[in-house]
Amino acid sequence: MGRVVIINHPLIEHKMAIIRNKDTDTKTFRENINEIGSLVTYEITRDLATKPVEVQTPIAKTICQVLAKDVVIVPILRAGLGMVDGIQNVIPTAKIGHIGLYRDETTLRPIEYYIKLPTDVSKATILVVDPMLATGGSSIVAIDNIKERGGKDIRFVGIVGCPEGIKALSEAHPDVDIYLVKVDDRLNEVGYIVPGLGDCGDRLFGTK
Repeated sequence: MGRVVIINHPLIEHKMAIIRNKDTDTKTFRENINEIGSLVTYEITRDLATKPVEVQTPIAKTICQVLAKDVVIVPILRAGLGMVDGIQNVIPTAKIGHIGLYRDETTLRPIEYYIKLPTDVSKATILVVDPMLATGGSSIVAIDNIKERGGKDIRFVGIVGCPEGIKALSEAHPDVDIYLVKVDDRLNEVGYIVPGLGDCGDRLFGTK
C-alpha cells in the first residue's frame, strides 16, 4: 500500500493561510501555490536515487552524486499547472508532460481531453501534480494513463486532500505514494473540499 505523507513546515503553514483566504488576489494566490510546490518538492524528493560522477573542481577531481533517474512532472490541467514552476525551480532538469481532464459537473467524473508525455517514462520518477485531491477521480484516470504508457515509479503531489479522495486513489493505485500538506474534513454535496481553497483553477487563472 502506498504511503500517505503529510508535509509539515512553518513556511508552508504560513502560505496555507494566504491561499485559504477568499480575499487573496489572483497574483498572490498563484505565487503562493508555486512557492508551496517548491517547499513540498524539497521534502518529498529526499529518497531519490543518485549515482556517482567524477567532477573536476578548480583544485582537484572528486566524486559527486547526481540524480540516477529522470524526473517527469505531470500536471493535471488546469490547476496542476500552478505548481509546475515551483517544482521545476527545485528540479530544473525535470521534463514536463501534461494530462488534460475536466470534471463533469453533473456526474463529478473526469473526462480526458488531452495527454502528452515524454517518450519513455518507464525509467523515470513521475510526479503527478494537482493541488486538490477531492473525489480522486482525476488523479486515478491520470495515473491509469501514465501506467498504460509504461510509468512505474509514480508519486501524487498535492496540497489539500480529503478522506474520500485519499481512499479512492489509494484503492485504485495502492503502489502510488500520496503527498499532501493538509487533509481537510470532507467533500460537500457538489464535490468541493471543506474547508478547502475553493476552485483552485479559477483562483489561479482569474476565471471567476
